[in-house]
Amino acid sequence: MPDSPLKAQINEAMKAAMRAKEKERLGTIRLVLAEIKKVEVDERIDPDDVRVTSILDKMVKQRRDSIKQFTDAGRDELAAKEQSEIEVIQEFLPQPLNAEEIASLIEEAIASTGAANMQDMGKVMGLLKPQMAGRADMGKVSGLIKQRLG
Repeated sequence: MPDSPLKAQINEAMKAAMRAKEKERLGTIRLVLAEIKKVEVDERIDPDDVRVTSILDKMVKQRRDSIKQFTDAGRDELAAKEQSEIEVIQEFLPQPLNAEEIASLIEEAIASTGAANMQDMGKVMGLLKPQMAGRADMGKVSGLIKQRLG
């Protein structure tokens, strides 16, 4: 099975960064490709765009956690490095959803699953996760669903 179009795009970006001698950007793209390769080897799969997007989303989330820890510790230079990595990784993610789009998708999911209370939250999250992968912070989405169902 051929590479996913997203993975091919990341490989092209790596080549462009090499040609342009963009050291920091190249380093971040190599981290992304290493993470994708790790999944390929560990799971013995050729990831599709959805899987690659979830890998990128996870990497962004890890860096956001690191930024919080670095700023709490007063290490602003390390937080800035993590932020620049997030910016590079986000170039390969789909456009983020705005608040109205998120609210609309939540309402549609609640209506289609017939969710009425907190016990139905898993059904709603299961429906939304594939639609929102890489496009919204699922932690915040989870909070919005809890407010709506609570």
